[in-house]
Amino acid sequence: MQKVKFEDLGLISYKKAWDYQSELHQALKDRKVEARRNKETLTAPTHHLLFCEHPPVYTLGKSGSEDNILLDEKQLEEQGFEYFKINRGGDITYHGPGQIVGYPIFDMDFFFTDVHKYVRYLEEAIIRTLKHYDIEAYRIKEYTGVWLPEKGFIPKRKICAIGVHLSRWVTLHGFAFNVKPRLNHFNNIIPCGINDADKAVTSLENELGEAVDMEEVKNLVKGHLAKLFEFETL
Repeated sequence: MQKVKFEDLGLISYKKAWDYQSELHQALKDRKVEARRNKETLTAPTHHLLFCEHPPVYTLGKSGSEDNILLDEKQLEEQGFEYFKINRGGDITYHGPGQIVGYPIFDMDFFFTDVHKYVRYLEEAIIRTLKHYDIEAYRIKEYTGVWLPEKGFIPKRKICAIGVHLSRWVTLHGFAFNVKPRLNHFNNIIPCGINDADKAVTSLENELGEAVDMEEVKNLVKGHLAKLFEFETL
């Protein structure tokens, strides 16, 4: 069973968290290169799982369009939003307090080398967490992430965004699970570049209509990830 060091970084700037996960990501890649150079058998590393929340920030993936952010640079600054272009897949997304942002830094050579399966497992951990709260969630074939089905006049709602990057089969970036963020902050973007009238963004608290315990949700997500990927948390 693989060993994963879990860290809850709390509220941390996007740049600081990005630098930290990049450092961990590079270290896992470097050890693979070193083992190959020295013709040594690569032993299982300690993988990492970071949870955090960010101050309000918009991030644009490498395949995204700046047309999907609806504020200009001055408006972003005036309203207190940061903005970063990054190397994950996907388009524009929002991170802010009340989200669980998860960054798995796994060497997938020690799990499985299947990007599609990796993303499905991240989605599945959120789907199982929502089931704990009696919320039905599912996937939409055309889009990554976790969605809730239409309900009367209420459209499909995205509750978790996923954007990943892999290099030498070491993972970077991850997921953003809307537990209780300010949903109006999504109005400043076309979330994930999806501008369909029948799709919206939601949160766990919005769906339940009552407060939820952030720590309880974190523990559920972490537990489901451990079961799906079959790792032991350090």
